[in-house]
Amino acid sequence: MSERQKSILDAAVRVIARTGVRGLRVEQLAAEAGISTALIYYHFGDRAGLLRRTLEHINDRAADYTRAAAADPRAELELLLLQEMQDTEAVRTNSTAWGELRATAVFSDELREPLAESTGVWVAEIADAIRRIHPDAPADDAAERLTALVEGLSERWLSGSITLDRARDLLRGAIALELSVAG
Repeated sequence: MSERQKSILDAAVRVIARTGVRGLRVEQLAAEAGISTALIYYHFGDRAGLLRRTLEHINDRAADYTRAAAADPRAELELLLLQEMQDTEAVRTNSTAWGELRATAVFSDELREPLAESTGVWVAEIADAIRRIHPDAPADDAAERLTALVEGLSERWLSGSITLDRARDLLRGAIALELSVAG
């Protein structure tokens, strides 16, 4: 991906986080990125193409801040999940934009498949981490529950319904429960 495309996608994430997917206007995005609307269409084809690529970009950004560097498999699993809830601008923006894209997929056929694929990759990554702890565990189900919990807790934290510390404590408890059942 070119630097120009990355810059446009970074701007798209910011705009979606601020105004939602429905509020995303190509003209507004062009102003945010400091480019012409024609350049957006040149790189992404249409609004649906832009949204698909923005979803991929969010996943790539999340992979950058959730890379686990832990000494043991359990700590690695916790890092993979807990780093989705950090009080940084990048994580807040990414998580907010992800939630907006997920909500929009309810009404948008063209977003459902890429969102499902993206979610599947994340669930598989978490399932692999669980299998490194308990090789014979029903890791797919546990990973599905844990990733869904992260999304729900993130929404509650970002909306101010619970504190970040409370969200992280609840997630740690769920990880401990899943691992005790798996073991």
